[in-house]
Amino acid sequence: MTGRFAPSPSGRMHLGNVFTALISWLSAKKSGGRWILRVEDLDPQRSRMEYARQIEDDLLWLGLDWDEGGIGGKGSNGPYLQSERGNVYEEALRRLTETGLTYPCYCTRADIMATQAPHETDGRVVYAGTCRPRNLGETERRAVDAMSSARSGMADETRRERATRLFVPDEEIRFNDRLYGAQSVNLARHCGDFVLRRADGAWAYQLAVVVDDALMGVKEVVRGSDLLLSSAQQIYLYRLLGLEPPEFAHVPLLCNSSVQRLSKRDRSMSMEELRKDYTPSHLIGYMAYVAGILPEPFPISAEGLLPLFSWSALRDASSINLD
Repeated sequence: MTGRFAPSPSGRMHLGNVFTALISWLSAKKSGGRWILRVEDLDPQRSRMEYARQIEDDLLWLGLDWDEGGIGGKGSNGPYLQSERGNVYEEALRRLTETGLTYPCYCTRADIMATQAPHETDGRVVYAGTCRPRNLGETERRAVDAMSSARSGMADETRRERATRLFVPDEEIRFNDRLYGAQSVNLARHCGDFVLRRADGAWAYQLAVVVDDALMGVKEVVRGSDLLLSSAQQIYLYRLLGLEPPEFAHVPLLCNSSVQRLSKRDRSMSMEELRKDYTPSHLIGYMAYVAGILPEPFPISAEGLLPLFSWSALRDASSINLD
């Protein structure tokens, strides 16, 4: 079973990131499979190579070595930095465009937020389909066509002032999660037509992660429970591209004393601080205890934890309070 860990190099890893990495590593290694390290540096404003190097150093310090990927690009499925995979995403977008299900979108975030119903308080943004061609009146259609024509003779960067969206069906997409069981998501109600390429030219996470996991032979995706429902968008893309989706396993999010999920702002839980006070075996043992693998947090190496690991032992809560 080939697994992967795909961190974003936008800061130092915190305990929650390492928790996910540990479970992913244990699952891949327990099955005798490979573990891939991919660097998801799609956001040029936030991603830094120095953070990518720190991630690698922290993983090696913990004993979580990878079989393929990383900055050095070990393996035959590279490059393993998403910032270097633009041509791969271009080809996928071309194939999706040929389905007739993509369209240009000129909406700004302010435009989209203005369409949200007052009762939508869970933070989700559901696209209302404003730029869907069949939803446009004749006047609006001429305006969009005019904008498109005006951009046709301009430089590539200027033409990218429009995003590319993908139609979604009004139907249930069903999948099974290893921890949370059967899931059913209607994309039309959950998110609406979603972006494949942003207006600034940056590739969207949903497209990049599907293409990369498929081409790198990933068969198991282990990640935080906050991404559980986004699996439906990815399964839809797998279907359109004629690719086989992996198995999904979403693990609980670790929360701080304020019952907020850990983030890179939680300095006390960053690897920079944790490495000052703990040994690798103490951290591995603590995370195994939090996960439900160990009855108490005694020191143990990642390698030593392999015989004890099983998915049935893991907690299926959406989050775990560390306080």
